[in-house]
Order: sequence, then structure tokens, then C-alpha cells
Amino acid sequence: MSASLCAAVSIVLVHGAFADGSSWSDVIAALQARGCRVTAVQNPLTSLADDVAATRAVVERQPGKVLLVGHSWGGVVVTEAGNLPQVRGLVYLSAMVPDSKESAAGMLERLGAPMEGMAPDSQGRIWLDDPGIYGKVMAADVPASRVHVLAATQQPIAACVFGEAVSRAAWHDKPSWYLMTANDRALPLMVQRRLAEQIRADSVLVQSSHMSLISQPGQVADFIARAAGSLP
Repeated sequence: MSASLCAAVSIVLVHGAFADGSSWSDVIAALQARGCRVTAVQNPLTSLADDVAATRAVVERQPGKVLLVGHSWGGVVVTEAGNLPQVRGLVYLSAMVPDSKESAAGMLERLGAPMEGMAPDSQGRIWLDDPGIYGKVMAADVPASRVHVLAATQQPIAACVFGEAVSRAAWHDKPSWYLMTANDRALPLMVQRRLAEQIRADSVLVQSSHMSLISQPGQVADFIARAAGSLP
């Protein structure tokens, strides 16, 4: 993708649970090297409405058309926030993609992969701050030293968000792309395939854990850049 084409699109990156905007650092560097305009959202992870509001605030600051990119839980966020007219396309990275009037938990139940093993604390937050568990679930192909940093900087997510439904799924109206991760222990590949088919996404499969944006930033940046170059 040429720098001129990339410069015509604003790419907005939306992180998922147990992460923050810095999880996109390597992807951002790779996209900026291509001349892309890139901004990462900082989701509070306190409710779907709060995360959508944070994402909309970033989208509304961008000049021209926007490509909205969501990883994991961020897929639910961009499915709602993507209804903004400025958003011309959606990219999903091993992401949850509910339908209209559907929650993340409802989507997983429908696809035969109900949420399990995510017990909230007394304040209703779910944490993934143990490096051993983080590595096993999220980042099996990431060096241990980086996993320790990811676990130290993870943000807990409010358990209630997984039951909160989107209003209208933006993928019904916008072109979509889906990057599937073959060695994912957080969101089964079977579920990712079903979702990519459901939204009729242009999809690709990479050999990666759930955290492809950390372990395979070059491939992720290439995929996002190709999507940006394909926007109407």
C-alpha cells in the first residue's frame, strides 16, 4: 500500500480486555512506517457504552474516512461504534463479533463456546494479572519477558460488559475483514471461522496466539494496510 493511499485513511485501533492501547505499539510503528495515520483508543473496560464512547471520541477527531480495527473484546466495541458515518470499514483481529441486539456472551452461547472460568472479584472485575496464566491463555508465542510486562499492565474488565448487547451491528452496512489466529486459546479458531463467515469478511489465517498484535505485528500491519487500501 502506498503512503499516499494510507494517508487518505485514518486507522483507529481498539484494544480488548486485559490490555491497553500500548498493546498496539509494534503494529502502530509498522503502520506509521508505511505513512499511515494511526490512533489507539484507551478503553476504560467498564461497560460497552463507556468503551463505545471512548472509541467514538477518537473517531470523531479524525479527518476524512476511518478504518476501525478491533481486537478480541474490541470487536464488540467496533461493531457498535462502527455505525458512525465516518467509519468506512471494520477490521477484526481474533475478535468477538455479535449480531444486532446480541451480546458477546449471547454470541458465544449461540456458537457453542460459552464463557467459562472467568470469575469476577468482589467489585465485579475480571483480572488476568498472573503472568503464567496470561501466557497460557493469551500469548503462548510471546517471549516470557514481554508476557510479564503485558500481565503487569493489563486492565481488568467489568464482568457485566459481556452481557451488554450492541444496538445495530455495523458489519451489516460496512465492508469487513477478519484475521484469524490458528493457535488461539482465548477465542477458539472454530468460533473465529464462524464469525468471519457470518459477516462475509475478507479473511486470513495466521499462525499466532490470541495476541497476534504482539507476536506477529508485521502480518497484522500488512492486513490492516491492505484493508485500508480497499476502502470505498
